[in-house]
Amino acid sequence: MDSFDSVPEQPEAKRLLRAALAEGPAHAYLFHGPPGVGKSLAARAFAAELIGDRDRVLRKAHPDVYELDRVGDQIRIDDIRSLRHDLHMRPFEAQRRVYLLEDAHTLNEDAADALLKDLEEPPSYAVMILIADELGPLPETIRSRCQHVPFRRLSERAVREALEAHAPELAPSTVTALARLAGGRIDRFARLLEPESARRRESLLELARDVYRDPSFDPALAAEQVIAAAAEFGDRARKDAEKDLERFHLTQRDADLRLRRAQRGAEREELLASLEELAAWYRDLVVVATGAERAAIHSDRLDVIAEDATVERLLAAERACELVRQAWRELEEFNLNAALALESLFIRLRRELAPNLVYDS
Repeated sequence: MDSFDSVPEQPEAKRLLRAALAEGPAHAYLFHGPPGVGKSLAARAFAAELIGDRDRVLRKAHPDVYELDRVGDQIRIDDIRSLRHDLHMRPFEAQRRVYLLEDAHTLNEDAADALLKDLEEPPSYAVMILIADELGPLPETIRSRCQHVPFRRLSERAVREALEAHAPELAPSTVTALARLAGGRIDRFARLLEPESARRRESLLELARDVYRDPSFDPALAAEQVIAAAAEFGDRARKDAEKDLERFHLTQRDADLRLRRAQRGAEREELLASLEELAAWYRDLVVVATGAERAAIHSDRLDVIAEDATVERLLAAERACELVRQAWRELEEFNLNAALALESLFIRLRRELAPNLVYDS
């Protein structure tokens, strides 16, 4: 048994890391893949094995493990300068020093250039682990100097097992639906299992149905409802971040940056997750209409889906699903006005799914 046993699935990443421990580690690693699939957990497990003190490393209490997390929207050059100062101190207790860089994909240009110098000529005792949700923003010069460790989305089974362990009181149909909605990401638990989650989900699915059922459906009000739910989620994330500020010893400016990042990040995550649920609803109309009920994501709502999944609505539902996915891609990639983007989406959904009701709205 080793520290990697706590990391769900990820057989390829574990194979690479165990081989590195057996053969001797490289000077730098790049853990990359979607958020919420175990990259940070695996990084700490790797650090624990490298240092040889699992308990203190996992408790973030070992002096030879340095963790860098961005404060604002980027990792800036001052953050890397602090790391570089520490990098040239010899280990306090262990034979190595391990450096964990969370959110490495947010390195700005100056910070990346400064980090590159230490990736080219690191001290012999240092192992650097960069953790990134995506490779695209990282310069090729950084990527090429690291050993890559890829991470994948988790299987539905793994997410389901984790859900059952966290919330054994949930009905099996609810567990199946939430595991599918999580999309292979365990970090979605905070959203799916929090007390207000069921209420938000119910309201969102009512919106999805009102698009084609309610003659008085208002796209602008629908957009406001989704935005308000995201803002509520962001406010809660900010309050949680406030409770965690004491351990960082930040200036007021940096503390404000950290709180705003937590709030904006949670709002954005909630918006994207809401769009994924909308897309899943319209997808479920298609799969149930074609007789593939077992593949439905909202499996705990099959009776309602069956009522709405008519053959006449099949093609429109398929196009509606693609419209929502397109809106997700645009919001994820571009700095759009979320309220306007969502209102536009609901207008297009209405025209697609209920053209006979458009002029009655």
